[in-house]
Amino acid sequence: MKRRELVKLLEKAGFEFKEHGGNHDTYKRGSDTEQIPRHKEINEITAKSIIKKWGLK
Repeated sequence: MKRRELVKLLEKAGFEFKEHGGNHDTYKRGSDTEQIPRHKEINEITAKSIIKKWGLK
């Protein structure tokens, strides 16, 4: 999955960009925090895990 697609799903669910880390960007929604790897392509297993965790799509 493309990184940008996953970020759009997170933003649609109310997450906002918080900060850049060493290899990840952090997105926050209230007390919920998610770290997204900073690669053009995100591993399908990782992407599916994040989508399932937050009930996206």
